[in-house]
Amino acid sequence: MDAQAIYLSAPLWFLLGVAVLFSGTELHSETVSVSQINEGVSVKTNRDQLLIQACGDSVLHITGGPEVPKPSSPQQPWIVKPCTPGHFSLAKEDKFYLLSTGELQVKISLDSGGLVFANKAGNSLLTEGIWSWSSTRHYDPVQTQDRHYNVSESFQMPEDEAIYGLGQHQTGLLNYRGLAVSLAQNNTDVAVPLLISTRGYGLLWNTAARSMMNNQFPRTLRLSADGVEGLDFYFLYGPEADQIIHLYRELTGHAPLFGEWAYGLFQSKDRYETQDELVGIVSKYRDERVPLDTVVQDWQWWMKWGSNEFNSKYPDFAAAVNKIHDQHAHVMISIWPNFDPATPIWKEMNDRKFLIDEKGDYDVTSPEARDLYWKMLPSTLVAKGVDAFWLDASEPEAGDLGIPSGHKLGFGESSLYTNIFPLLHTYGIYDHWRRASEQKRVFTLTRSAFLGQQRNAAVTWSGDVYSNFWALKHQISAGLNFSISGIPYWTTDIGGYGYPNGDTSDPKYQEVFTRWFEYGVFCPIFRTHGHRANNQNEIWAYGSAAPTLEKFDNLRYRLLPYIYSLAWQVTGNDYTIMRPLVMDWRGTRQVWDVSDEFMFGPAFLVSPVTEAGATTRSVYLPPAPGWYDFWTGEGLHGDQTIQAAAPLDRIPLYVRAGSILPLGPEIEYAGAKPGAPTELRIYRGAEGNFVLYEDQGDSYAYEHGAYSTIPIRWDEASRTLTIGARTGSYPGMLQQHTFRIFWVKPGRGSGPGVPITVDREFVYSGLERRITVP
Repeated sequence: MDAQAIYLSAPLWFLLGVAVLFSGTELHSETVSVSQINEGVSVKTNRDQLLIQACGDSVLHITGGPEVPKPSSPQQPWIVKPCTPGHFSLAKEDKFYLLSTGELQVKISLDSGGLVFANKAGNSLLTEGIWSWSSTRHYDPVQTQDRHYNVSESFQMPEDEAIYGLGQHQTGLLNYRGLAVSLAQNNTDVAVPLLISTRGYGLLWNTAARSMMNNQFPRTLRLSADGVEGLDFYFLYGPEADQIIHLYRELTGHAPLFGEWAYGLFQSKDRYETQDELVGIVSKYRDERVPLDTVVQDWQWWMKWGSNEFNSKYPDFAAAVNKIHDQHAHVMISIWPNFDPATPIWKEMNDRKFLIDEKGDYDVTSPEARDLYWKMLPSTLVAKGVDAFWLDASEPEAGDLGIPSGHKLGFGESSLYTNIFPLLHTYGIYDHWRRASEQKRVFTLTRSAFLGQQRNAAVTWSGDVYSNFWALKHQISAGLNFSISGIPYWTTDIGGYGYPNGDTSDPKYQEVFTRWFEYGVFCPIFRTHGHRANNQNEIWAYGSAAPTLEKFDNLRYRLLPYIYSLAWQVTGNDYTIMRPLVMDWRGTRQVWDVSDEFMFGPAFLVSPVTEAGATTRSVYLPPAPGWYDFWTGEGLHGDQTIQAAAPLDRIPLYVRAGSILPLGPEIEYAGAKPGAPTELRIYRGAEGNFVLYEDQGDSYAYEHGAYSTIPIRWDEASRTLTIGARTGSYPGMLQQHTFRIFWVKPGRGSGPGVPITVDREFVYSGLERRITVP
């Protein structure tokens, strides 16, 4: 029995004895040498070699293997900024070497070659191994054409640590302590191998091969990958989650800004069956004066699967798109990455050996295959005026868990790239569309994701989930872990995809849909979709629930100045809009396992209702100078659990003291009333700041400086609101703003409606303005 097996099965008193027994012998069995080389620090033991590179003060890159260290994949397109060696020092101590950067230390044991990661003060963050004498890095050879290994790495985990991220998984839990998580793509399960700890570090497991995070024995964190060239991971130090995500995006790419319309409502179902029906949906939304920005054409519009030819029910799709555009709405259309053998694209892909599985998926790792896909499918739809693409089945669907093994890709052995399909599939669309036009911002929706996908203007949705309360509850934690994995844009099928298929006239399903819709308002992207038993899914189809749905739809549109400004923070400062509470209260252990509450930007605490018949729910208000009930304006203390009212037409929604909340007018589509007054709701009790962002609403001119920002500050001590001088400009910018100001209190400045009476109103012309509360 090996040492690890003893550890897993023996009682603690026996383990302590074993540790003492071995401490005088096994502890010194390794031959370890440490040396500084041009690339970093080389560590050689009698079982492996490591290379530790300092990529700046807060990032370390560790590679290892039985021979010369190699990356885990020879091609790593998800890392767009390879490690540039930064300044570090290396010092010899008694039984270890100490590598130091501006923010980190790494102790390299001369007894075992084991690593201990610490902050610059020397406080331990992460320690390799179970005991110091245990071999923690394993490289088991596998039979492949090249020399590959099943690689694993183990770390100690103290009791006071929680871990998050890793993409989207349907566990229903936020904190992964005590769980095993498979990192391989599947419908409803998304592999993004970035893990974030409450101890202030992140681990980027740098491979696209099928992997696993195993913490089923809670004292050991084990990361493993199948059939790779070697050990490869990045250690990122924040210590706050926002700082770690910034480092992640520095390595893998930053998120572009979507058009303002993309933050409004996407109306979809499985499926609109004619182009007249598609146009008619938009027309009815406009007739009913219900806000809408995008209508979605789902699958089977084609003659053959993967064809760009519309069937007879869509005789002139370009004309239909023009009619929808004339009503100030947009069109998203579903396309797939695989093709019927009877289509021209299949024939050409096959002739050029670009197909990778029996379902006809193409080789996304080949630039020529991506060029051909764009030329024969998406570009033909862009020519018809389509505004966005829904890239369905991007795992791809032919593989049980990502790209099937045993195939030769443009990059090489497919087992090295199991998880890479969604990254390069979305990249092909983004890259070609950006080169084709700068006038329309790219938007894609995809069912899976991988490291770096945020740079491709891609939104991930949670897949084909059930249409019930169980699924709604599980999507909340799934979305929060996805968000803290560094990719900021995520959404769900509001109401669930189906199975069981809800009936919009059934009061029980109306309740499910209403609660899901209320939650969906506070997702980064707001989108309905799914099978419905009676083949309807529009707001008016939900009978007595329709007024509540309209109320929340209007609230989403009133929030667009807030949401669009946060979207700019995502692009400009690597911000995350949908935030598990641990992102803002890492030091408050009570929030570590809260999986059904979250912050929506800096202001809103959102607590969705996920139980049938519920009219109240328990809500934990994290530590803060104060909280306000959004619906009533009532003030409450932080760091307490309350029983919040939650009738069917309301979810518990609280605003943090110190928040400055900009609200726009009631509108039917984004940008409908550019000259209307902007409300500023001030939630007193703490200092507050907000930056109001504005641009043309579409095009990439913002990348060249065509935008403006208005800084707004609330000073609690002097009771003064300062609207700072505007910075920047863009074509068509309004020279004046009317601001309507409310100091929120019970019965004043609360709820989603437009208040009649204001505290102050004035015209802002771009110069600083100060207002003091009387």
